Amino acid sequence: MNNTIEDGFEPKPVYAGIYGCILALGLPLNAVSLWILLRHHGLKSPSAVFMVNLAISDLLLIISLPMRVHFYATGTWPLSKVACIWITMIFRNNIRSSAIFITFISVDRLLAVVYPLRSRHLRTASNALKAAGLVWLFVVVVNIPERVEFSRFLKNLNGSTCFEYPHHPPRPLHNKLVMAYLQSVLVLTMLAVNIVCTTLVSWTLRRHLNNSARVNNKVNVMLIFVMNLVMFTICFLPTSIGILGFGVTTITPLVCLATVNCCLDPLLYYFSLDAFWKKKEDTDLPREQ
Repeated sequence: MNNTIEDGFEPKPVYAGIYGCILALGLPLNAVSLWILLRHHGLKSPSAVFMVNLAISDLLLIISLPMRVHFYATGTWPLSKVACIWITMIFRNNIRSSAIFITFISVDRLLAVVYPLRSRHLRTASNALKAAGLVWLFVVVVNIPERVEFSRFLKNLNGSTCFEYPHHPPRPLHNKLVMAYLQSVLVLTMLAVNIVCTTLVSWTLRRHLNNSARVNNKVNVMLIFVMNLVMFTICFLPTSIGILGFGVTTITPLVCLATVNCCLDPLLYYFSLDAFWKKKEDTDLPREQ
């Protein structure tokens, strides 16, 4: 039986090409970034800890992209429904974990620039590791009800499909909206935190422009926050709002846009850790007098 006809889904080579490009670009960028972070910076600073976890989150997303390429190129899903659930969860987890880790990086830079002395006891690698552990625990806990409901939804489908579905039963759709609202609130909250951090750091850098208590590489510091806001407003926010539904049966273009964040994050590592290629940490912190 032709799965494409049964599922009412036709191949979409454009999306297959987009995901293929993201895979080809994102895999080497994040693999090399993770290697550099672990080899040259280790887990000795909070920024490095958050960036390592962000790179891991992106790599998990990237390794799921080959199946998206296959699905949109052929219009069929060759694996089991369990595999579809896992790959779908990996994508949703990436948005949540990436949004939180990027926000942690912003807060860490805020403390380093605005409160360099008072925040020393907070900005430790140990505390960063604990925070990262809580993030992954949160992601796993959220996945439990989400996976249960998604598995029920897939049982009602005939044929082999994933990522896009011709019909949505009313029962799981209500529960899906609950998780969608949760993700939207999370992303909006993280965006608000990033806006506050950007404003405070910008004000501090302007205030110390001609002061002896200066910050190295002011442009790089501000680029970190600008990039964070760009990733939230372009990658995370549209998808998080789009999955609420509002009568839209597919949000594939928004999903493609959200996936691009795994190619942008390596730029964040470069600007966040001065002398990224060298074994040097936190050179963008305020110099002590």
